[in-house]
Amino acid sequence: ALATADPRFTVRAAVEAPGHGDLGRDAGELAGIGPIGVPVADRLSEGGTICDFTSADASIEHLRWAAEHGAPIVVGSTGFTAEQRREAERLAARMPTLIAPNMSLGVNVLLSLVEDAVARLGAGFDCEVVELHHGRKKDAPSGTALALAEAAARARGLDPEQAIVCGRSGMTGERPADQIGVAALRGGDAVGDHTVLLVGTGERLELTHRASSRDCLATGALEACAWLAGKPAGLYSMRDVIGVPVR
Repeated sequence: ALATADPRFTVRAAVEAPGHGDLGRDAGELAGIGPIGVPVADRLSEGGTICDFTSADASIEHLRWAAEHGAPIVVGSTGFTAEQRREAERLAARMPTLIAPNMSLGVNVLLSLVEDAVARLGAGFDCEVVELHHGRKKDAPSGTALALAEAAARARGLDPEQAIVCGRSGMTGERPADQIGVAALRGGDAVGDHTVLLVGTGERLELTHRASSRDCLATGALEACAWLAGKPAGLYSMRDVIGVPVR
């Protein structure tokens, strides 16, 4: 709906999974804005910039299509395996590709704030990440929570694969100083809350982003599409869009 109201864009295609009940229906009617003359199809067939918010498996297929046709693509899906991430990076050498676990402009500023705070506070402050999403979300923890934990790990000079622990239970023993914990909560219709806690002796700092509407994701995705147009082949992130360097 937001894309049709933005003069920078023309919606030329809409895609759903094969067998979905909305195939053939007008995309504008499904979005609640009235007919726009774009029926929902079950595969990509148009040029232009692709905006993909599907699933990891579907996104890989769309990345392959984009690579074959040289089409710019913005991907907001999460839940990629390590092998899928490596394939996405290889494919990005063939077309402009922007992949981000969260398209919100605010979340991507939060990533920078977390890096700065962790680097300044140092090893005397333990870092934990807590996220809350609606009960229908399929992956846990969220891609955004993992991105925040990875940002904190980089700022501490740690290997994210070694430092990040998702969930704890049982007799875990004392918390290692070089560990970053991630906890995932699910319930209700929560759009997405993410809090990074930096806990020291006698004090703690909490950095929080709360999404009250998915419009913040759509707005960021449209900004990403506009920014990506005309860029050379390669892998980009929302940090590039807002001009914040990655440490």
